[in-house]
Amino acid sequence: MKQRWFVPFAKTLSLFVALAVTAAAATAAPKRILVITQSKGFKHGPVSRPAPDQLCLVEKTLQEIGTKSGVFEVELSQDAIAALTKENLAKFDALFFYTTGSLLPAGEPREALLDFVRQGKGFIGTHSATDTFKDFKGYTSLINGSFAGHPWGSGTTCTFVNHEPSHPIVKMFDAEFQWKDEIYQYSDYDMKSVRVLYSLNMAKTSPKMPYLVPVCWVREFGQGRLFYTNLGHNEATWKDAKYQEHLLTGIRWALKLIEGPATPNPEVQQVEHDKSIVAFAANVAGKDATPYLAKAAANPAWLTEVTAAASAAGKAQSAVNGVRDPDPKKTKPEELEAARAAAKAKRAELQAKLEEQKKLLVAALEK
Repeated sequence: MKQRWFVPFAKTLSLFVALAVTAAAATAAPKRILVITQSKGFKHGPVSRPAPDQLCLVEKTLQEIGTKSGVFEVELSQDAIAALTKENLAKFDALFFYTTGSLLPAGEPREALLDFVRQGKGFIGTHSATDTFKDFKGYTSLINGSFAGHPWGSGTTCTFVNHEPSHPIVKMFDAEFQWKDEIYQYSDYDMKSVRVLYSLNMAKTSPKMPYLVPVCWVREFGQGRLFYTNLGHNEATWKDAKYQEHLLTGIRWALKLIEGPATPNPEVQQVEHDKSIVAFAANVAGKDATPYLAKAAANPAWLTEVTAAASAAGKAQSAVNGVRDPDPKKTKPEELEAARAAAKAKRAELQAKLEEQKKLLVAALEK
């Protein structure tokens, strides 16, 4: 007699449901993303349209990623006032910003943007999305930072710490990786609001600064999700397959098509902040940071003293960097030489103060 194999009904049903869900996901309509690449401040190369009837690199790249993946389709705009209305936003599942400046007037249009995310939609920001709406606290709170300079220019090859290689958004990167791009530092940044996925490894990047420099983070905002990466100044970044994978995964996460933790990780960020302080101090002293990093973990009181000294030295360094020579185009010819001399004298005065702060920092480091 032939044996007959019977699959229990419950297992058959489960298999049927799984196949049905997979098929539905494969044929689901693409999500809709409104892409804003308007520049009301500095205009970056990747968002510059070669001609009125041609797309910029960011627009072309997102369009291609969406088409190839089938995950999303895009509507492209460089007119935020026309595009970011409450009525128009209702048509979309997510917003994408590579922008600068104040895009909308105060009042209802700005609040509609925040409500869009609060009510369950996605927000994706790249590079100068943090150099946008500096006069709108609601937005800087949403994105959790405001551009405050870029000591690491577009030609700098930076080293990054991947804090969570298992997170889907950053699993394509090694635990430590390098990238050439312009990296921002921020004001109005709150460690307790976001989960940082990678940040600058200050011990292996120059110039060194005595503070945390987060580069990519996620958060939940109301019922919605936000994904931000500072990478994207350089056109080469947008053409890189790994970056495109990073973007696609971040977009899928923001659209709630995949899961991944977003609980803030201030403890992780604080550790990297402390490492940055030690790396800065060791560099000033001309020392290898490695033994001091171990000392920081074992001696909190010592770290507190080094932190205070490093902060003072960092401010003194910023003061020196803040002295600019006069602009010949904005200065009267007869006043130009005197203005240059004044700038030189001020720089020398501040440099002397910086040298004193460096001595105090080295003394704190060696205690």
